[in-house]
Amino acid sequence: MSDTTTPTSAESEPRGWFSRLRSGLSRSSSKLSDGIGGIFTKRKLDDETLEELEELLIAADLGPATAAKLAAELARSRFGATVTPEEVREVLAEEIAKILEPVAQPVNFLADHRPNIMLVVGVNGTGKTTTIGKLAAQWRHAGLKILLVAGDTFRAAAIEQLQVWGNRAGCPVLTRDPGSDAAALAFDAFTLGKAQGSDLMVVDTAGRLHNKADLMAELNKIVRVLNKKDETAPHHVILVLDATTGQNAHTQVEVFREMVNVTGLVVTKLDGTARGGVLVSLAERFGLPVHAIGVGEGQNDLRPFEPRQFARSLLGLDDP
Repeated sequence: MSDTTTPTSAESEPRGWFSRLRSGLSRSSSKLSDGIGGIFTKRKLDDETLEELEELLIAADLGPATAAKLAAELARSRFGATVTPEEVREVLAEEIAKILEPVAQPVNFLADHRPNIMLVVGVNGTGKTTTIGKLAAQWRHAGLKILLVAGDTFRAAAIEQLQVWGNRAGCPVLTRDPGSDAAALAFDAFTLGKAQGSDLMVVDTAGRLHNKADLMAELNKIVRVLNKKDETAPHHVILVLDATTGQNAHTQVEVFREMVNVTGLVVTKLDGTARGGVLVSLAERFGLPVHAIGVGEGQNDLRPFEPRQFARSLLGLDDP
């Protein structure tokens, strides 16, 4: 079984992934680049400029801890010197890449478990169902046999949307009537996936945080039911986060970790926000693997996470 999320190569696409990523992050990079230009034009790196830089990084959703760390690293090598905005951006991009490198990990599929069981969780509106469809298409292209499970049974639209994406990806989708028991559906799906020789079973889930107790009970029930089939299940729990929520993404990580053992993140809608720095603060604080990021609606706009490309795009720098 494959152990990566890698789809077709960026080089085979009309537009390279780096250019799409940089374009997608343009709102975030403009905010940072303009701010850095305003601070460091013909000024020395001193306590005042460092404080201004920290405030800028916090405003760009990198978070206080990450902002302080980046400012301290810049001061270590440049304090007292006159620095250009370009130099500052290069140093910051390098340091951000170092923070991100440990979390840039593909999904590690387990060859001795068929099917691997994956729950995809997140609040409604983050792009869970779309993310499942895009990843399923990429994994299907890589040769995996995949069963999709429409476990968000409270929303008829989510069931229909997953069916559309399943047809697009060439993956069967198991559904039940709206309002059906999601845990019973997951139980039946495992039986079907086992019988069909599926490599991976991906379960869409509900995301109604306004009633957290009910959602927690439902997720716990799904996990308990799957445990009866495979005591190691679920093998993967992917939390989908919407970058436009900024620091609220931290709260969502905390809430879903209370409910279930989150094993990795996908961050979507980076093209719709100036808050792309939140991914850096998430990496610094939680250290959870980031499997993929999304910068658009197209199939190829959700791609494996590349820390160096992301860091340079976030600072508006060219690919070296």
